[in-house]
Amino acid sequence: QVQLVESGGGLVQAGGSLRLSCAASGSRFSINDMGWYRQAPGKQRELVAVITSGGRTNYADSVKGRATVSRDNAKNTVYLQMNSLKPDDTAVYYCNAEMGTGNTFYDYWGQGTQVTVSS
Repeated sequence: QVQLVESGGGLVQAGGSLRLSCAASGSRFSINDMGWYRQAPGKQRELVAVITSGGRTNYADSVKGRATVSRDNAKNTVYLQMNSLKPDDTAVYYCNAEMGTGNTFYDYWGQGTQVTVSS
């Protein structure tokens, strides 16, 4: 059984920082890409950052220079460090991981963690 458990959300003032963590369980699965998405009220879910199993990263333009995604493959954990937070960063942040065995992989999602940035 695969499970993604997120932590680290909360209320932060504009200009502040936070670090999100997401641990994947399901030891018999391999993990390819891991990443973070977010969904603000009334908006579609959007990519924030993704990191491959080899460590290549990609960021949304809106967070470039302010966000750093990293992962610890030994712990099956992905992190998102965000600095200089803005009220527009307020959203539910979802962890995503591509997990599977052999040639069969599926996308899995965490339950989401609320990030609220006050002005």
